[in-house]
Amino acid sequence: MKDEAKEMKDEIKRMKDDLQRNSDQKEKDNQKAKDEIQSLRTRVKQLESSDLTRQQDTIRQNKKNEKIEENVKHLIHKTDDLENRSRRDNLRIIGLPEDHDKRKSLDIILEEIIQENCPEILEQEGKVEIERIHRSPPVFNPQLTTPRNVIAKFKNNQIKEQVLQAAKKKPFRYHGNMVRITQDLSASTLKDRKAWNMIFRKARELGLQPRIKYPSKLTIFLQGKVWSFNTTEEFQAFINKRPDLNRKCEV
Repeated sequence: MKDEAKEMKDEIKRMKDDLQRNSDQKEKDNQKAKDEIQSLRTRVKQLESSDLTRQQDTIRQNKKNEKIEENVKHLIHKTDDLENRSRRDNLRIIGLPEDHDKRKSLDIILEEIIQENCPEILEQEGKVEIERIHRSPPVFNPQLTTPRNVIAKFKNNQIKEQVLQAAKKKPFRYHGNMVRITQDLSASTLKDRKAWNMIFRKARELGLQPRIKYPSKLTIFLQGKVWSFNTTEEFQAFINKRPDLNRKCEV
């Protein structure tokens, strides 16, 4: 009986020891799980903080980029304006055949163009004084199908303006060839003005009295009022609000 009692005590002790070990192990496992959860929470907070920092950095960088873009646009606009002002005494002659240069100098050709199309200017002012006149670009490209433009710088801005205004009233000709006289402007301004070509022609057909104002603004006369547009997008938004005009324009 003593042996059986001793065996039972030993068995109970083993069971208690096993339970204690299991309890200790479970406590260790629970603590490990808690540590891992806490580690994950810390990592998530770090990632969130890092992501927030990156977002803030991105926002700051975007603002810097926007400011740089604004400055670049301002500088481009200022450069174009300065270039256009430096060309204010110039006229651009478009469509003058290249072979005319072989027979006469360009300054003589220009005076003959004025004599043929607006002789009253020469009658009033006498000889037209040209400071500089040349083809642009200066080097001839045989692959070009159209003649190079001629750029003429007048010594007298008043005469230049008289010739320009006369060219706006009627098409100019020289020895049977149609030539166009325009204000000489920077390449970017000419590109902006060219974007209006289709709209300008349609507006003229509709009797809207379109005009291109310096540097590249379109104006029309509608319902007794002058409307101005800086971009083709502005014009499109304008006619979209007027169904009748939109159908007629089709641009």
